Amino acid sequence: MKERRILVCIKPVPDPEHYDKIGIDPASKTLVRSGIPAVINPNDKNAIEAALEIREYWGGIVELVSMAPPDAEEKLREGLAMGADKAYLLSDRSFAGSDTLATARVLAAGIAKIGSFDLVITGSESADGGTTNVSPQLGEMLGLPHVCNVESITPQNEEQWQLNVKIEEGYLKVEGPTPMVVGVNDKINTPRYTTVMGIMEAEDKEVVIWSAADLEIDNDKVGLTGSPTQPGDLHEPKLQRAGKLLEGEPEVVVDKLIRLLRQAGVLNA
Repeated sequence: MKERRILVCIKPVPDPEHYDKIGIDPASKTLVRSGIPAVINPNDKNAIEAALEIREYWGGIVELVSMAPPDAEEKLREGLAMGADKAYLLSDRSFAGSDTLATARVLAAGIAKIGSFDLVITGSESADGGTTNVSPQLGEMLGLPHVCNVESITPQNEEQWQLNVKIEEGYLKVEGPTPMVVGVNDKINTPRYTTVMGIMEAEDKEVVIWSAADLEIDNDKVGLTGSPTQPGDLHEPKLQRAGKLLEGEPEVVVDKLIRLLRQAGVLNA
C-alpha cells in the first residue's frame, strides 16, 4: 500500500474572545486586527485532528498549508505540535485583503506546487468569515471532487473513501475516489491538546515559506485587486442615547412618558 499524503489547510483568525476589539479601517475597509491575538481557526483544528486520526490508523504523512502573514509561523508550529509532519506558509504582501476566491487561488497554487496527495482537508468554515466558500472553491480550482460539512472520513481502500455528510434532514453517505477535497465540521472529532514533547518536536519540523513569486501567481488575481467581493460604503451607527428626567407624581410621570413614546412613534395607541 502506498504512503498516504494528507494536506490540511488552516487559517489563523482573531481570537473569538477578543472580537469586541476588532475594528474596520475606513480607508481600506479591511478588518483591523492589531493587538488582537491570533488562534488557529477552531474548525481547522478539527481538520488537523481528522488527518492525524487517518494517519494513525492507515499510515502516511500530514502536512499543513496556510495563506497568512509571516508571523503565522507560530500557529503552524502549534499544528505541528499537535502531530503534523511539515508545514507550508504561503505569505506575500500582495495576498492581503483576499476574499474567499482569491484565497482559494493562492491555496490551489501552493497545493499544485507541493505535488501529489491523497486528500485535502479543510474546516468547513472560518470563525471570522463563516462563508463556507473556500473548501468548494479550492476543489473546483484543483479540478477535484469536493464535499463540505463532513462528519466522518473512512478510507475503504487505496483509492476509495467513504464520507458521512450532515444535511438538514439527516445524513448522506458519499463514496468517491481520491484525491478529493473535504470540508469537515466541528462534530467530526474533538481536537487533541498539544503536549510538551509535541511542542519540543515541532521546533525541529520544517516550515516552508513561499511568496507570490515562488507560486508563480499573478498579483492581479489575489489580494483586494483579485477579489470580486468588495465592501460597500461603511456607516458607523451612533449609539449615544438622549436622557430626559421626568418629574412629578407617578401618575403624572406615566402620562408624560406615554405622550413622549407616542411622539417618538414607539406607541401607536
